[in-house]
Amino acid sequence: MGFLFLFSMILLAFRTTHGLKGGWQKAHATFYGGEDASGTMGGACGYGNLYSDGYGTNTAALSTALFNNGLSCGSCFQLRCIDDPKWCIHGVITITATNYCPPNYALANDNGGWCNPPLRHFDLSQPAFLKIAQYRAGIVPVAYRRVPCIKKGGMRFTINGHSYFNLVLITNVGGAGDIHGVSIKGSKTGWQTMTRNWGQNWQSNSYLDGQSLSFRVTASNGRVVTSYHVVPSGWKFGQTFQGGQF
Repeated sequence: MGFLFLFSMILLAFRTTHGLKGGWQKAHATFYGGEDASGTMGGACGYGNLYSDGYGTNTAALSTALFNNGLSCGSCFQLRCIDDPKWCIHGVITITATNYCPPNYALANDNGGWCNPPLRHFDLSQPAFLKIAQYRAGIVPVAYRRVPCIKKGGMRFTINGHSYFNLVLITNVGGAGDIHGVSIKGSKTGWQTMTRNWGQNWQSNSYLDGQSLSFRVTASNGRVVTSYHVVPSGWKFGQTFQGGQF
């Protein structure tokens, strides 16, 4: 009996550590952004054009309870509509968190204030919502769970800002999807911890012009990927480079 308990605890720890699928939890979902999801571009995670950044239309804005002050940007969830046979469509979607659904304290939690704390809410792109519910539903109860993100190619590092203010947007992150720590290394410097500016934009105030750059990225599940010299010494602000992947 003791052996079985120990084995179960080890298996649970393994699943948690490696970001495998967890249990279903309850929330609600609405939609925004129009039928082509053009209104979902940009947003609080900093991803900009979700098409060119590889996120497409299977995206969502998260309520305060799920957004984690932006640290949840890039995380992936499975959703299915439940408990509303009139409006639910059978099926499961996988979405990426790309935006924030702010609270509206002028409205009651059950009458328009869907994203007010402590509610767990997904404001989906319209194309994503229509895969699990009918348009006229407006809002539906859903079950959701965190899942690993499956991405093509490596992580992408877009370097913005200017000298002494390097603002690096990190996109196309697989595995856990959400980043909780980044370090940068120039070819003439040691490793330096970056600070999160907003969304998944990470900041360094060092002078790194003319140096090749390496990045060490830590995901929310503790896994680390180091991409050595992924940015050549001749880089320019506004360019994007591809590194390793989880």
